[in-house]
Amino acid sequence: MVLIYLGCSAVFAFAMAIGLAMVGAAPAAVAHAAFALGAMPLIFAAMGHFVPVLTRSGGAEPRIHRLPLAMQVAGAAVVGGLAGVLPGTALHGAVTVGLVAAGVFLAWLIKRGRATLGKPHPGLAWYGAALACLILALLAILVGLLWPAGYGVLRLAHLHLNTLGFIGLTAIGTLHVLMPTVLGQPDPQVANRLRRQLPWALAGVGLSALAGGLPWLTPLGVVLIGGVVAQTVAGWLRTYGWARLSGDGAAVALLGAGIGLLVAIAAGGAHGLGWLAGRPAVAGFFALFLLPLVTGALSQLLPVWRFPGPATPARAAMRGRLVRFGALRTGLFLAGGALLLAGLTAGAALLAAGVLLFAGVLIHSLVARP
Repeated sequence: MVLIYLGCSAVFAFAMAIGLAMVGAAPAAVAHAAFALGAMPLIFAAMGHFVPVLTRSGGAEPRIHRLPLAMQVAGAAVVGGLAGVLPGTALHGAVTVGLVAAGVFLAWLIKRGRATLGKPHPGLAWYGAALACLILALLAILVGLLWPAGYGVLRLAHLHLNTLGFIGLTAIGTLHVLMPTVLGQPDPQVANRLRRQLPWALAGVGLSALAGGLPWLTPLGVVLIGGVVAQTVAGWLRTYGWARLSGDGAAVALLGAGIGLLVAIAAGGAHGLGWLAGRPAVAGFFALFLLPLVTGALSQLLPVWRFPGPATPARAAMRGRLVRFGALRTGLFLAGGALLLAGLTAGAALLAAGVLLFAGVLIHSLVARP
């Protein structure tokens, strides 16, 4: 039930972020409503689901399932502090909670990996790297809050370590496992790709984080992290083909997220070189990548969380409801993100339509009789 709750909460947080943007709220509050309140707790929950799978071990302990709830509270405190509803000291408390939760989760992940019979799945290393990026991102912003002179550069490092590092590495590592599951067809190259790609992805994230103070590193960071994403998308197309990928509502959303991430990385590079403002670049990451990623992943995972164990007709029926309109939603997100990158606020209306469309099928799938 915690997993289902966090999935629904993420959709609500995304809707809140779009609403805040449309009424002119502070950009930092909008971004943290989407990332800290919506994406981060859901990512922790998804990790709690996948780590036992990657380590061939039992389900996560109750304390691990509670960590995403702690991250959600911290995210709410950040949004409240940035929106002026809570005092500024709430930010310090939220960062502290986030550091503790991320540290506990990373220690649990390492312990599970060491206890694995044989070698754990290489995707586990991606989760460990993502959590390390999150810890660095939180430390960077904490130092920035305590050292105003360095806040600007540290804020940019925090942004890149969170988006490309924590969210990006988690997503890429998960998509390698999730796409074959969605399509019911193994990809024999997954393990090799994950092993080869991680060093390059980490280098790209690190260079992007440093580019806030050293802008000349921007193109190299874009090439490295963009190359990893391009190779992943190309691998899907070679293995499954366009017709197969576009014919499933969850798969087409995940494919759209991969393509959208490539565009968002290019937009981030343009921002780093001074060719694009920061706000459209962040909005593009949310619209082009995060929205199709989360809706596509939830279309596959929510039925499993609702009906655990062997496959059942009830699970298949729920999945059928959630993947409905998957291609339309993905098109709305990508089109809306393109408009936002072009500086047209009308793109937010397309995002809102896509989120409402998914919220509708989500509510229907949860209330419908099995």
